Amino acid sequence: MRSSFLTATLMALACATMIGQSGPTVPPQRPVADITTLVSRLDLEKYKATIKGLTQFGDRRQGTERNRKAVDWIEAQLKSYGCTTERIKYDYNPPPQTNQGGGGRGGEAPDPTNVPRTQGGGRPRGNRVATGVNTDAMKQPDATLRALNMEPTTPGLREEVFCTKVGATVPGEMYIVGAHMDGHGWGEAANDNGSGTALVMELARIFSMPDVTTERSIRFALWNNEETGLNGARAYVEQRQALQGKENPPGSGRYPEPKWLGMVQHDMMMWDHGMPRADGTLNPEQRPEADVNIEFQSTAKFADEAMKLAFMFHGANERYATDYPAQVGPHMTNTDSTPFMDIVPAISLRENERGVHTGSGWNPTWHQPIDVFATFSDKDFRLGLNAAQTTLGAVAELVKARLK
Repeated sequence: MRSSFLTATLMALACATMIGQSGPTVPPQRPVADITTLVSRLDLEKYKATIKGLTQFGDRRQGTERNRKAVDWIEAQLKSYGCTTERIKYDYNPPPQTNQGGGGRGGEAPDPTNVPRTQGGGRPRGNRVATGVNTDAMKQPDATLRALNMEPTTPGLREEVFCTKVGATVPGEMYIVGAHMDGHGWGEAANDNGSGTALVMELARIFSMPDVTTERSIRFALWNNEETGLNGARAYVEQRQALQGKENPPGSGRYPEPKWLGMVQHDMMMWDHGMPRADGTLNPEQRPEADVNIEFQSTAKFADEAMKLAFMFHGANERYATDYPAQVGPHMTNTDSTPFMDIVPAISLRENERGVHTGSGWNPTWHQPIDVFATFSDKDFRLGLNAAQTTLGAVAELVKARLK
C-alpha cells in the first residue's frame, strides 16, 4: 500500500490550481448545486442495464462480428441520447497467432503460472496468485455463451465510436472521457470492460440532455483493441493529434478536434474484494473499505499536471460520490490513457491499482469465464456507479456545466 509520506505529499497538492488553456482554475470546495443535480441523474438500474446490454455480445473480442455488432449498438445508444457520433477507422494486422482462443497484449497466450508485473505498475506486495488470460473455451460452462464467443478474430479493418458534447463558449477545447469496449477470456466482459464502457455511455447520456450546457467540449470515446495493446487509442492519437484546435472551416466556430486539456480513462470499475487469502482463495464479498482508484503515471511527461488532475477528481469524489471514497496513486499503466500521457494530463479510474493489485491476482474475474453479469452484486455495481459520480462531478466542474 502507499506510504504515508507519499500520501501526505500528494494530498498537499489536493487544492492546487488546475492549469488550463485559459489560465488557472481553482476547483470548488463545496458541491455546486447544478452539478449535484446532474450527478443525481445517475441511476444504478440504468447503469446495470447498460452493462447488461453490452453483455449480449459476449466478450466483444476485437476482429469478430460480435465486436462489430457491439460497436453498432453503442453508437445507436449514443445517438438516442442526442450525442453526435463519429467513428475512427484503422487497420489491425498482427503477426499470425497459433492460439485463436485469446491472448495477452500483443496476442501471445500467457503462461498461467506467471504473475505479470506491468511496466510502471509498482512493486507487488502481500499475497499473490497466478493470473492471465483464459484461452480454454471449455472453461466457460454456459454453452450458449461459449458458442457466441467461438468465432476467432481475423485481421483487417477496425472501427471505434465516439461522440461529443460541444462547449457553448469555448468549443475549441475539450476533455476526453474514455473506456475500451472490447474484451476476451470467454466470458461476457462485464467488468473488463463493460463496467467502464457503461460508465462513459451514462455520462454521455446525462451531458447530452437538452437542459445541460458546458463552456468547454467533452468527447466520450469507446476504444477498440485495448486488449491487443491499446491499438484503438493509439490510432486515435495518430489520426487526430495534429488536428487539435483547428477551426474547420475557418470562421465557422467548429472544431472537429478541439484542443485536448486532459484524458480520463475508465477500465474495470466494480470488483474490490481485497487481497487473496494465504491459501489463494478470495473473498466473495466486496470489502467494506472498497474505494475508487485514481491513477496517474509518475514517469509521464505531464506527471505533475496529471497528479493535480487526479487530486481534483479526488476532491470531486468527496463532493459528489455517495458511498465509496477515492484513493490516488502514481502507477497508471497498460490502459488507454497511456498513449495520451506524454501529450496531455492523463489519469485512469479503476477498481484496483492496475499493476500491483490486478497484476497480482486480486481480481479472479480478469479475463476469465466468470466475468459475466451474474457474478456481480449490487455492491459491486454501486462501486462502478460511484466512479461515474466521481467523473461526472469532476468533469462538470472542469467544463463549468450548468442547467438552463
